[in-house]
Amino acid sequence: MNTSQQINAAEAAALYRSMRRIRRFEQTVKELSGTEILGPAHLYIGEEAVAVGVCANLTAKDYVTSTHRGHGHTLAKGAAMNRSFAELFGRATGYCKGKGGSMHLADFSVGMLGANGVVGGGFNIATGAALAIRQRHANDVAVCFFGDGASSRGTFHEAVNLAASWKLPVIYVCENNQWASTTRFDDIKNVDYLSQRAQGYGIPGITVDGNDVLSVRNAASHLIERARSGKGPSILECRTYRIDGHFITDPQAYRSQDEVREYKLHNDPIDRFTERMRLDGILTDADFAREDAAVEQELSAALEFARNSPYPQPSEALDDVYVQEEHHE
Repeated sequence: MNTSQQINAAEAAALYRSMRRIRRFEQTVKELSGTEILGPAHLYIGEEAVAVGVCANLTAKDYVTSTHRGHGHTLAKGAAMNRSFAELFGRATGYCKGKGGSMHLADFSVGMLGANGVVGGGFNIATGAALAIRQRHANDVAVCFFGDGASSRGTFHEAVNLAASWKLPVIYVCENNQWASTTRFDDIKNVDYLSQRAQGYGIPGITVDGNDVLSVRNAASHLIERARSGKGPSILECRTYRIDGHFITDPQAYRSQDEVREYKLHNDPIDRFTERMRLDGILTDADFAREDAAVEQELSAALEFARNSPYPQPSEALDDVYVQEEHHE
């Protein structure tokens, strides 16, 4: 099936722009790390098609939970680039008022429940969100992004088991980027595809090419609509690749740089999508140039906003830490 035939020019431009937003954001974080960017950061470069393909099917009322590598999910879900940069710059206008940093971006207004510095920390949050949806009798869904390494955590199994038992509207999206920090997936796998683990819970499991944004979008659409209709959870494994290190200063002594270059050359999700849309006559070079210009303009304005924003005041150190005591007459 030619999935290009299922997309029009406006949809294709939106997918391209969303992936480019993430790529340029991450490239800028890498460039500014150690100077203006505060604290550690884990880049999403090379995995953009997963977040964009999944989130293309979601509304602002749907929930997502993220990982320590959460910038891409945050932006794909609709969060603003300027407030995201402000958070990484440690400024008061950031999403967590400059006190959360890279691994704690969140924007509840678009359903982004937060990145998470704990590996496997998003499973039960997403499952709880799905339970809340059920109790409200709504038709929204929750999506839990996680990595191949997190699939070996106990929280994965307990969350999926509970969601399957109660038929909760949650989709567990595994971003299998082949590396759990310094451990290669092939060295520890007990199944060829992580989606096969769904069989143990009696739910659907699908594996797709995570570097093909249309394949991700179409598979996610099927599973999300299934969840909305009350048929319960599922697992979507997206096979992708982490082009950069586990974190920005990672020396990457555990893998060959020839392997990395090979993926960059042949499997970059943005390059693949660009070539496909051009060959199929859906988007032109002028279309891509227009979207690139819009992203660069947003990026420039976002950096100016972050740099001109104030730092949080020392007196605000304990704000949002404790619940304020309420007095009722």
